[in-house]
Amino acid sequence: MQGDDLDAFEEFFARYRTPVYRTAYGLTGDPHAAEEVLQDTFARAYQRRAVLRTDVSPLPWLHRVAMNLCYSRLARRRLASDPIEESTAGHVVDVEVEPPERAERRELRQIVREGVAALPAKQQGVVVLYYLHGLSLQETATILGIRVGTVKSRLHYALRGLRAHLEGDRRFGGAYWPAGPVDVEVEEA
Repeated sequence: MQGDDLDAFEEFFARYRTPVYRTAYGLTGDPHAAEEVLQDTFARAYQRRAVLRTDVSPLPWLHRVAMNLCYSRLARRRLASDPIEESTAGHVVDVEVEPPERAERRELRQIVREGVAALPAKQQGVVVLYYLHGLSLQETATILGIRVGTVKSRLHYALRGLRAHLEGDRRFGGAYWPAGPVDVEVEEA
């Protein structure tokens, strides 16, 4: 790839396009914007192909470029956000679940997506990398170029903000219970 081999760059693109797209989509909530960020990210990778390190994975660098492009895009104009769409989350339909339950789950996912979209960009970034991509705290910190403690802090405040969003959402109808033990009485037959 560093020697201007287009086939090698196509292979590079094919290998890393999905995680970069998921990051962009998770932050923008717009498939068209995510596609543009994906293209811009790989255009930058192509421009810098001669200086990309071959001894480490390029994925952290690609994530950081994509996230910075998303942040600058969101700063220029506030896009309608709908992050972590079902198609990117790898959702599998449970055929045993009845339609009303499926509709309820779909509505719950929508409420959570709206809550994540309402978070500040830096908190969205750690949520997308840690929860959507399943990266470790250290991997998330490395990609963002911050300390692990900062990642933990941003996750804490993101979850606190998400909890406040869920508690305040009237569509929940009081169905949200904070984490902790719940007393449930079992009725004997």
